[in-house]
Amino acid sequence: MELHTIWFIAIAVLFTGYFVLEGFDFGVGILLPVLGRDDRERRVVINTIGPVWDGNEVWLLTAGGAMFAAFPEWYASLFSGFYLALLLILLALIGRGVAFEYRGKREDPRWRARWDHVIVVGSLVPAFLWGVAFANIVRGVKLDLTGEYVGSLVDLLNPYALLGGLTTLALFTLHGAVFLALKTRGEIRVRANRLAVRLGTPTAVVAATFLAWTVFSVRGGTSATALAGLAAAALVAGLTAVHARREGWAFLGTTVTIGLAVAALFTSLYPNVLPSSLEDGLSLTVTNASSTPYTLRIMTWLAVAALPVVLAYQGWTYWVFRRRLGTADIPDSGAGRPAAATPRGR
Repeated sequence: MELHTIWFIAIAVLFTGYFVLEGFDFGVGILLPVLGRDDRERRVVINTIGPVWDGNEVWLLTAGGAMFAAFPEWYASLFSGFYLALLLILLALIGRGVAFEYRGKREDPRWRARWDHVIVVGSLVPAFLWGVAFANIVRGVKLDLTGEYVGSLVDLLNPYALLGGLTTLALFTLHGAVFLALKTRGEIRVRANRLAVRLGTPTAVVAATFLAWTVFSVRGGTSATALAGLAAAALVAGLTAVHARREGWAFLGTTVTIGLAVAALFTSLYPNVLPSSLEDGLSLTVTNASSTPYTLRIMTWLAVAALPVVLAYQGWTYWVFRRRLGTADIPDSGAGRPAAATPRGR
């Protein structure tokens, strides 16, 4: 297998990890005012992702860095053509991170309420825009002979892309509800389970419609169709577990659903990395957009050395902070910063 193909797969894996892990972060942020009825409950909700949310974002940074180094033409065309959407995502992520840190700086309820709004918006905007962006990548955009995007913002807001945004928004919200049911106890757990049940049917309808549109009308293929079918089956299994109040199996179901859906998109995209909707010969592929073989070899050796350490550290973090949280774990004052989550046994 050629190195540029290996790095295409690596980038697909990195984005899959990002959407799976940051997906429930987005869902938790979106559901903060829905499942947190008062300040103490909202602090419980925030603390479920407190020890891990920033580590989850590292997957995006790594994916962007890998894209820049392995496929510079892809990186340049994507980040210039999708500049406004990616800028909005970046601003939303910055605002959300600041809100997590500053929410607990004052006891004033209005102060905390304003930062709660920032958390919600900072979670909702990326959850929607990532779907819009990746739907456009799969569908193809207007690239000229030099690989420059020559379309407009309106071209990116086409019906297929908007449906892609609704799909990621719905999946991440469901994923977050299931995660909260898995990570909390008491009334928050009960409400999260009930909400996950209500979200199940509309999420399944939207996701199935988008995947069917992708494989049958936009960019199909036997492998992509099979992966889309497996993603649908995983979602059904996850929703069945939700109804049975089996939170662990339900979370596994939504995790596998998101992972297989992203895999289906990348599979349908290959060997292109950014198709041109003007003419097939203008598309960026894993061949004409990649770096030199020497660069890819250096990247491969560095990745082989560093990846096990990073995965081991993040896995250890999830293990340490694995226990459920409830309102009894939240102190009366000192307030709501994510870092307040307590590891098991302390």
